[in-house]
Amino acid sequence: MTAKPARLLFALIAAATLAAPAFAQNLAVVNGKAIPTSRVDAIVKQVVAQGQGQDSPQLREAIKKDLIAREVLMQEAIKQGYDKKPDVKQALDSARQAIVVNQLARDYIAKNPVTDAEIKAEYDRFAKTQSGEKEYHLRHILTTTEDEAKAVIAKLKGGAKFEDLAKQSKDTGSAANGGDLDWAAPSAFPPEFAAGFTKLNKGQVTETPVKTGAGFHVIKVDDVRAVKVPAMDEIKSQIAESLTQTKLAAYQEEMVKKAKVQ
Repeated sequence: MTAKPARLLFALIAAATLAAPAFAQNLAVVNGKAIPTSRVDAIVKQVVAQGQGQDSPQLREAIKKDLIAREVLMQEAIKQGYDKKPDVKQALDSARQAIVVNQLARDYIAKNPVTDAEIKAEYDRFAKTQSGEKEYHLRHILTTTEDEAKAVIAKLKGGAKFEDLAKQSKDTGSAANGGDLDWAAPSAFPPEFAAGFTKLNKGQVTETPVKTGAGFHVIKVDDVRAVKVPAMDEIKSQIAESLTQTKLAAYQEEMVKKAKVQ
């Protein structure tokens, strides 16, 4: 356990302390206040589930020491009246609300899980929207003025290499790589930038400068390919998570609509 970050252990102890049941054999009794053994079990379970360590006597001993220290500090804080401070009470209320609401959400999803059929339907919808889409491997040269961009185009027509001219691009992020912007779909760029290259074929360069908020661009299409849709198994977990969040959002909206809000 000594190899694990203290911050992580502290967080796990805090979460498990709030969630631990009141009944259990006592781990220790601090100034008459019992600490149930179940709190250690809960923290160990979280550590193992998150892949942060394995159940061991050393882990349990470290958790025990931290729980005792936290109880001592908690008693001292209460003795000094920190639990009565407005900001502390507000923080406690917020933490309590988050814990209760999160449990409600977990129970709702457990009773209304995302089904394989829903995942398949969402995947099919996603694949359909991607069908026929293209990705472009682009290079660009950014200039401050339109005349500068026109001068670049003239040099290219005269036989200059795009990669060489790109070293003077105002886009310092891509200049060193010959203006390379890698592969991307048109939707990844501002509309006016995308409109400048979507009608070009492989190897072509824009005939006129493309103006955006950044300046004036000369764009070259290195290559074009159809968007590759990943197999469903590759993105199944992401789809399930997205659908879960959608269900929770719909449930929340439904509850808000039923509530009397003045």
